Parts: sequence; structure tokens; C-alpha cells
Amino acid sequence: MYIQKILLVVTGTGTYANSGLATGLWLSEFTHIYHCAGERGYEMTIASPEGGNTPVDPESLKPVVLDKISREYWENPEFREMLRHAKKLDDVREQLFDCIYLAGGHGTMYDFPDNAVLQAIITEHDENNKIVAAICHGVSGLLNVKSSNGEYLIKGKEITGFSWLEESLANRKKEVPFNLEASLKARGANYQKALIPMTSKVIVDNNLVTGQNPFSSKEMAEVVLQQLHEREMTDL
Repeated sequence: MYIQKILLVVTGTGTYANSGLATGLWLSEFTHIYHCAGERGYEMTIASPEGGNTPVDPESLKPVVLDKISREYWENPEFREMLRHAKKLDDVREQLFDCIYLAGGHGTMYDFPDNAVLQAIITEHDENNKIVAAICHGVSGLLNVKSSNGEYLIKGKEITGFSWLEESLANRKKEVPFNLEASLKARGANYQKALIPMTSKVIVDNNLVTGQNPFSSKEMAEVVLQQLHEREMTDL
């Protein structure tokens, strides 16, 4: 029996460059896909641009946003130890997964967009008809990816990601290194967002699956797993 393989890509950046405020991975954007894939017995590999410790944004641990699943994982010492030992992207460069999942958190805005290894992995998987998924600020990892024809991967694609209004509501407009929504549009993406900020929105465009914000975490996991299941059925 074939076991589906997922590469979960996380940030290794724990502070905003211009202020020193703490940031990192937004926990729920990792735990929901990790939980759903684990329940189905899928094989998961966790990697970051430089490997090693995965900082977690303290904002994502606050009771007002820490959902039941995320809290249970965070209280598990083995889970937290696992996050301290992400593989380096270079070490998984030659592997082909069924899905690449770029988890979010503001830290990704620093170490995802210009990482050549991540770009190469995404291009290879997209061109091998594998799922490329990204949620919230993790979508920044798609910004500079080009297909073999030299075009930006997201050009003409329906896509979502953390909106500029949501950045304002999160009080991070002065902290972030760029405007993600504007940058996605500048690359020619057909950017879409939920009518009400901070509510779930997930978009599927062929191999590309994107989620808008942390509140999309549960739906995002369900959609990605459904996409994997449908492809598995097609291949039987």
C-alpha cells in the first residue's frame, strides 16, 4: 500500500528585522495539517531553509487564538522537541513528495521568498503534478518561484494569502518587510480574499492550494487532504 508523503516547510526566523519583536511559525497553520495527515497515516517530513529550531510566534499561543488541537499538541513535549529539529531544505532537495505545504507565520516573510532551494523544490513538484500548498504568510514562499518557461508560477493563478487589511488588524503593518497582498498582485496573480477579514478562505487552482489566514487552518487541512485523496483514487 502506498503511503502519501508530505513535506511541511516551516520558518526558522524568530524576530522581525526592524524591531526585534518575536515572531516565527503560526502554530495552528502547522498543527491542523499535521493532525489530519497523521490521522490518515501519511508520512510527514518537517524542514526549514536552514534546519534546526522552529521558533513559534508567541501571538499564536495566546488563549484567544489557541484552538483545542493546537493547544493539545503544544502541551506535548515530544511535539515541541520535534519542532526543534527540522531538517534543512537542502537535505530533502532530491526527494519527491505528494504535497509540499508551506506553513505560515510572519517569520516566513524573511526566509521563504528568496530561498533558491525552496523555489527549486516548488517548481519541481508543480511540474510533476504534485500539490503545492501554502497558507497565510507561507504564501510568500511562492512569490519568486518561476516555472521552466521563465514565467512566475503564480502568474494568472487564483490565489489568496494574508491581506493588507488583516495586517493592519494584526497591528503588524510597520513590522513586516513587504505587503504580501500587493506583492502577489504585482506577480500577476489573481488575488482573492474573504469578504470579512480574519475568516476562512481556501482556493484551489490546479496544483496550487492557498489559504488566507490562521482562521483558514482547519479548512486548509481538509482541502489539502481531500485533494490528496482524489489524486490517490485517480491513480488506482
